[in-house]
Amino acid sequence: MALSQGWVKRYFKAFCKGFFVAVPVAVTFLDRVACVARVEGASMQPSLNPGGSQSSDVVLLNHWKVRNFEVQRGDIVSLVSPKNPEQKIIKRVIALEGDIVKTMGHKTRYVKVPRGHIWVEGDHHGHSFDSNSFGPVSLGLLHGHATHILWPPERWQKLESVLPPERLPIQSEEDCLCGSP
Repeated sequence: MALSQGWVKRYFKAFCKGFFVAVPVAVTFLDRVACVARVEGASMQPSLNPGGSQSSDVVLLNHWKVRNFEVQRGDIVSLVSPKNPEQKIIKRVIALEGDIVKTMGHKTRYVKVPRGHIWVEGDHHGHSFDSNSFGPVSLGLLHGHATHILWPPERWQKLESVLPPERLPIQSEEDCLCGSP
């Protein structure tokens, strides 16, 4: 009986040591390096969730890549919703600070993206709550860069940073009458 109690104590002690080392490492990794997220809704179709409501893609979000707010046009990013801080949204970066973008339904036809902001849109324009609704987004709201589709297995792939040709920023202010949001 004493022999079995000694084994239980050793096991419990080893478990506690491992637990108190593993949990902080795991939390730090998920908060600072990368995590996975399920994509819901149709706003990023066909890039994400091409099957509609029948399936949800699971993506890898790289937090490390956005730690210095280094994003490029075409990147798919996760960010805190400007309208509901409890919610995270996933969109494509269309324009960077200083770029001039032709809007789609925004109150101003052309917007020059202010310093420290980006312009984001969903790939499925008619079904997306994005910068066309709420304007440029502060870089401080960035959460992660979606780099890969992890689930379902038949869709495993790297997500490319591709900007649709019709959404390229306007080259000069002379090409438009720019207004600020």
